[in-house]
Amino acid sequence: MNLHPQFIRQDGAEEYAILPIEEFRALTEVLEDYQDIQDLRSAKRAEATQTSTSLSDVISEFDLR
Repeated sequence: MNLHPQFIRQDGAEEYAILPIEEFRALTEVLEDYQDIQDLRSAKRAEATQTSTSLSDVISEFDLR
């Protein structure tokens, strides 16, 4: 992704960056996707030690056939 920021200086130092709206939206989407991946990995780690039940066992247990 290529970004084309414009910088605003204050007291001789760069204080703010401004992006074209399309670049801002694309960057926001990438960051949201990254957060989703982090959340998924965290959930997988949290449930790694949990027991699971197979679909066939659930079907049998609830007499769904």
